Amino acid sequence: MKKIGFLSFGHWSPARGSQARSAGDVLLQSIDLAIAAEELGADGAYFRVHHFARQLASPFPLLAAIGARTSRIEIGTGVIDMRYENPHYMAEDAGAADLISGGRLQLGISRGSPEQVIDGWRHFGYHPPEGGTDADLGRHHAEVLLDVLRGEGFAQPNPQPMFPNPPGLLRLEPHSEGLRDRIWWGAGSDATAVWAAKLGMNLQSSTLKNDETGEPFHVQQAKQIRAYRAAWKEAGHARTPRVSISRSIFALVNDFDRAYFGRGNQADQIGYLDPQTRAIFGRSYAAEPDKLVSQLREDEAIAEADTLLLTVPNQLGVDYNAHVIEAILTHVAPAMGWR
Repeated sequence: MKKIGFLSFGHWSPARGSQARSAGDVLLQSIDLAIAAEELGADGAYFRVHHFARQLASPFPLLAAIGARTSRIEIGTGVIDMRYENPHYMAEDAGAADLISGGRLQLGISRGSPEQVIDGWRHFGYHPPEGGTDADLGRHHAEVLLDVLRGEGFAQPNPQPMFPNPPGLLRLEPHSEGLRDRIWWGAGSDATAVWAAKLGMNLQSSTLKNDETGEPFHVQQAKQIRAYRAAWKEAGHARTPRVSISRSIFALVNDFDRAYFGRGNQADQIGYLDPQTRAIFGRSYAAEPDKLVSQLREDEAIAEADTLLLTVPNQLGVDYNAHVIEAILTHVAPAMGWR
């Protein structure tokens, strides 16, 4: 069995053909798509977070709204850029959204990727530690978040409070028990995957990673997952970790599918996230279901992961994206042994 969800980048654009022309469109359609995905039997509704872009940004109002309108599906992010986050305020928002959803929040966080503006986190009031980098800033914010999510008191109470306090040091509220175990780290390298394992975070691996060996993307990603699991075991954590990967996968079952995605599969691509970081971008899959099953069986990283997130073209609208999800659940997942 494999959990199957969708991952939306939440783009909007007034361009011709877009069914998500404004931020309001994207937010409301995201709720509707999560509801539709739950009805289809999908396991997760995940959303990317970007700043200074016509894409979804502040995730917690959306996650809380989806949590209030659904009852079973996991609700998550992939990923929140921790360079932009106040980890204490984030813990309060996350606790509230998790309680509204009944404990279904799955928060993917990361040091972040290249953004639309230069050093955008500075506009949010954050700066790297002395002698550190923006990556250090993101990882520090993540460590603080993990610490406060344990639910232990750390703040000295006012001796003359407005309202009565429980005894001892105070923690952030609302606290949602178990949320600490549902934090995922979006790792771009083998080293950060190992770091995440040591801290007891689940692993999210995307459609790109640092090109560390020159091998095909899925091979490098599978090695990253195995390195993560080995580090988890060595750290001695009690629970079993979870690992997700994301893929662009389209089963061509009607004329719309063939018109949109019938140009064939894309190969892995090489690019640079910054002048120093060579990255490999994973291929997309688009084929008739029987051919698609054969191709996916060759993907080593899909075999390694317990959760698969399908990246969806959200600007094509709720109905079409629900069809994309349903086609995978109906025509591909059973043949792959995922259902």
